[in-house]
Amino acid sequence: MKKLLQSKRRGSAIPLTVVAIIILLAMGVGLLSLGFNGRVYSIRTTSDIKARCAADAGLEMALFEMNKKLKVKPWNDSTLPKAINVKLPYYDATCSYRVIGSLAGGYILQSLGKSGNANRAVSATIKLQSGFSHAILTKDQLVLKSDTKVDAYNSADPTDTEFEVDIGSQSNANDSVVLNMGCVVNGDVFVATGADLDDAIKGAGTVTGDKYTSAPEPLPPVTAPVLPAKPPIDITGQTLSLTPADSGSYPEIYLRQGDLLDGKKVIGTVPSIIEVSGGEVVLHLTGDIQLENLCEIIVKPGSSLTIYTDGNIHSRNGSSISTENPPEAATSIQIYTTGEDKQFIDIKAKSEFTGTIYAPDDDVVLYAKGDAYGSIVADSFNYMAGGNFYFDEALRDNVNIDDEAVIFVVNRWYESAPKFAPEINPAEIVPILEDDPMK
Repeated sequence: MKKLLQSKRRGSAIPLTVVAIIILLAMGVGLLSLGFNGRVYSIRTTSDIKARCAADAGLEMALFEMNKKLKVKPWNDSTLPKAINVKLPYYDATCSYRVIGSLAGGYILQSLGKSGNANRAVSATIKLQSGFSHAILTKDQLVLKSDTKVDAYNSADPTDTEFEVDIGSQSNANDSVVLNMGCVVNGDVFVATGADLDDAIKGAGTVTGDKYTSAPEPLPPVTAPVLPAKPPIDITGQTLSLTPADSGSYPEIYLRQGDLLDGKKVIGTVPSIIEVSGGEVVLHLTGDIQLENLCEIIVKPGSSLTIYTDGNIHSRNGSSISTENPPEAATSIQIYTTGEDKQFIDIKAKSEFTGTIYAPDDDVVLYAKGDAYGSIVADSFNYMAGGNFYFDEALRDNVNIDDEAVIFVVNRWYESAPKFAPEINPAEIVPILEDDPMK
């Protein structure tokens, strides 16, 4: 009996061992399958993320190419940017992109990213953004003197009373925006991402809107147009008229005071005056503009003055660069700095000032005995006035493809089906250069 029981115990161990082995095999296969599936899922997810990033990169390339086309005047959209299978450096993915649409109907950017078997596509509508989309924008410090109010008007629609106004700096340093005692900004104030709002926006001024941080936006350089060469303007105690026929490239403008004589006796001074009339006058200054005391540049009603300057602008006491009957459209006076070296712009106005100044790499000081109307872009800006600053919303709302400093920006971004319809035609591809900064 004892031998029989021992025999049964030995025989029962074999099935138990087999069952155990089967269970362990099943668990091993399950774990192996789980690991394999996890690995496959990880690879797919990684490829999907890479494809999505590549698609976003393609969108940025398309936007860059569109903004590069803006530098070529006049605008021509008969050939729009396209590229296929662009290999991204240091990245296992490719992208293809194209731009479709027209100036009248709007443009759409389409981009397809590929990594392994993963395909992701994104699209975006774009719009034109004016170089003057803010009341005041600086790269460095912005200072408003005491009792200044910042508000808006719309030269294109006098009935418009709903204004969106903001001022700001692309710096995140302390004291990037200084609002002195009594200043009121009827809108928002912003500084660059990473700033401490309490340290970057200083002063006892009041902000009726929000204070916030924002990523710096591109400020494209402006190139002076090619104009006929003209002799320098250097006058003393005279009045000179400039009309569209006098548009050209001038070495300098120097307005000097002359003596007011009674016989041979000097009884006073006579300022020099330039009167701009007859339409649109465009000047390129390869040197400085200097206005001695009481001298003036006056833009008559119905006319405009656009200045591209490689040099500085010096306005001494009592001098003035202004429109005769302000406020008008801010495009009545437009000043663009185009020099390679650091420039200084000192603008004075005997009463109100109406105009725009685009000097993103240069220092600007504006002094008006009355209010100022328009928009300012500068490296640093000081408003030395007892009046107010009014942003002309027409500058932001009425944007033209041929305006200076205009850029394309994304208006709406969205994901789309991972394909193009119709497909990009390789014969129409615009090649990507090896040193292309967008790569």
